[in-house]
Amino acid sequence: MNQALLQTDLGNLPLTARGKVRDIYSLADDQLLFVATDRISAFDHVLGSGILDKGRILTQLSRFWFDFLADIVPNHVVTANVREFPTTLQPYAAQLEGRSMVVKRAEMFPIECVVRGYLSGSGWKDYQKTGAVCGIKLPVGLRESDRLPEPIFTPAAKNNVGHDENISFDQAGAVIGHKQAEELRDLTFAIYKKASAHAASKGLILADTKFEFGSYNGKTILADEVLTPDSSRYWPAQGYQPGGAQPSFDKQYVRDYLESIRWNKQAPAPSLPDEVIARTREKYMEAFYLITGRQSLTENA
Repeated sequence: MNQALLQTDLGNLPLTARGKVRDIYSLADDQLLFVATDRISAFDHVLGSGILDKGRILTQLSRFWFDFLADIVPNHVVTANVREFPTTLQPYAAQLEGRSMVVKRAEMFPIECVVRGYLSGSGWKDYQKTGAVCGIKLPVGLRESDRLPEPIFTPAAKNNVGHDENISFDQAGAVIGHKQAEELRDLTFAIYKKASAHAASKGLILADTKFEFGSYNGKTILADEVLTPDSSRYWPAQGYQPGGAQPSFDKQYVRDYLESIRWNKQAPAPSLPDEVIARTREKYMEAFYLITGRQSLTENA
């Protein structure tokens, strides 16, 4: 019986960072190894249970989108074929298969590029209080989950402690330079437009998402993960009805369970019952099937 991979162990390979989902290792030649584990987080805590194959799903989805968007922006992927990895990694092939990528070590911009096409999540809460989202004034009378008149760019500053902080476009320009902020904004809109059209052709609404960019050899590249259910809000187009929350392919199912047991959102984080784990995996797999058209995680991997 397969088990969820909660933590990688790659011997003496230098561990650069261990995030909520990804373990990142240093390689030679200015490269990194990204490994997506099966960890799942909610409310800024990694939960006690993993979701089987989640890391593979996230990695394969990111690979699909990196390829799909290559005509808009280059990306950080060197190879995701384990057989092409350095020989020092071959003894760990079973851990790495399908869930890892060798990537370029980019100099990352310290902002997340968030684009919202629909009014949901923290944007909806902001709008209810202020009539705006991250300082961007919106028409009066919008409902939860309404489509916005046009997508909006709402960057966030990475603060490395809990939630990222929403900032204005001018604040982003003060951090990375106005010209660079304009480039990232324009790339974000271009990616969202193309990705939304693809999602729509598959019966999905891409409500909002976030991207991370870096600089490599003087050029801006797309990095980290891209357009996965962990970084994006996907809704089924069939049955879409603004005026309330929509069924989603992201972690909302897990959040709803945690709210139902009245967890105080403090450590230690609870584990999940088997039925919640199974249903969450189904949601991730359904998003994978719909977006990529692939029937399995190993097909064309």
